[in-house]
Amino acid sequence: MAELTAGELEVLSRLAATIAARRGGDPEVSYTARLVAEPQLAARKLGEEANEVVVAALTEAPADLAREAADLIYHLMALLAARGIGLGEVLAELAAREGTSGLAEKAARAKG
Repeated sequence: MAELTAGELEVLSRLAATIAARRGGDPEVSYTARLVAEPQLAARKLGEEANEVVVAALTEAPADLAREAADLIYHLMALLAARGIGLGEVLAELAAREGTSGLAEKAARAKG
């Protein structure tokens, strides 16, 4: 897996901006507005998409997995927006974990 290019990172930035722009929009005409207005719906959809990613990872072609992963990322970002959490906050959390073993980090969370 290679580093992301500036153009690839820009896709995430544009998606975040689109989701933010749809906040407060009409849920009858915008699926994104509906997700952002209804965190419970966004959470359920995220769960469905996560299951689809697992199935694709185990049984489908790489292109299918990429398509399902895109759906997962979109729904995650919509849920975060619905809960008032920016992607920057998630990235900051990831940055704070850099250099820490995943096993050690998980064990520390279990104790805390």
